[in-house]
Amino acid sequence: MTHLIEASHLRKEYGLTKALEDVSLCVNSGDFFAVIGPSGSGKSTLLRLIGLIEPPSSGKIAFRGEDAVSVSEEERLKFRREIGTVFQDATLFNMTVYENVAYALKIRKKTQFEIERRVKEVLDAVGLAGFESRRASSLSGGESQRVSLAQALVYAPALLLLDEPTTNLDPRNAAIIENVVSKMHHEQGTTAIMATHNIQQVQSLASEGAILHEGRLIERGRISELFRSPSAFLSNFALIGNVFTGVSEIGADGLATIDVGASWKIEATTSKKGKVTVLIRPEDVIVSKEPLQSSARNILKGRVAEILRDGQKIRIRVNAEKEFLVTMTTRSFEEMKLELGSLVFLTFKASSVNVI
Repeated sequence: MTHLIEASHLRKEYGLTKALEDVSLCVNSGDFFAVIGPSGSGKSTLLRLIGLIEPPSSGKIAFRGEDAVSVSEEERLKFRREIGTVFQDATLFNMTVYENVAYALKIRKKTQFEIERRVKEVLDAVGLAGFESRRASSLSGGESQRVSLAQALVYAPALLLLDEPTTNLDPRNAAIIENVVSKMHHEQGTTAIMATHNIQQVQSLASEGAILHEGRLIERGRISELFRSPSAFLSNFALIGNVFTGVSEIGADGLATIDVGASWKIEATTSKKGKVTVLIRPEDVIVSKEPLQSSARNILKGRVAEILRDGQKIRIRVNAEKEFLVTMTTRSFEEMKLELGSLVFLTFKASSVNVI
């Protein structure tokens, strides 16, 4: 099996901040590789290095066995033209949809016939046939992201990088992007590397993966094996969903108040003091559009940042200064008429807080 990408001992620093530390991995041609981890773990930084958008502070990156770091800008550009990238937030030129998608082919000196043929193919693929003359500024967020995907696919890249490509999208647009990427991978053998915290996405799309935590690669292997016997970290991150560290103090009433930062103080039924880790199951959180009158000791306020469909349930990621994952039934979700940006209140009991 040929290694398309070989990254060795990558380190990346921004001033005094270490974003990546000693990360090594190989991705074979034809793989769908997932880089999994919570926000701030270094996923986006790793993709920017692999995509040759930024240089590493130290370490090596080889593309098809050739050094892609210690080379001239001209040589690096040659490699970059074989890589397509879709970022979390689409950035489009102030032009028509057709012009945005055709741009990469024009700079590659393709014929007008080939440009028209390929633009039509990829716009059909992402469900935007007939949008050619629409201005990019008139598109919705989901439509813009689908144009961004078309931009990355139009020149049939050897490597497709996906940096949290569906995080801010509604379920319909997210499903379209997932289906297109899956089809390209299976039918055309496109190698893909996706950075994500969406575990359902990982399990449905990826074959290989690596887990990043605080800039370090702590696990890697086949996705089926990683999830068959998940490590404690993966279990906490993927299955519990809400994992925070903080400092616990015991009050006069016997309850613990745990300061986890960002003005959050979580109350829990524990006698543990000092530094602790807090785990809260998404299923144990009640979502409401107004503060609940209840005996529950914990109430947080935030806005819906991501909506994920998981069978008969809806998983919602809420930005409440820190990210919080909750699970609710499809019926409750529809009755509340929640959408991206909706203000919500999260309520959970002190007894629902697991402290380790």
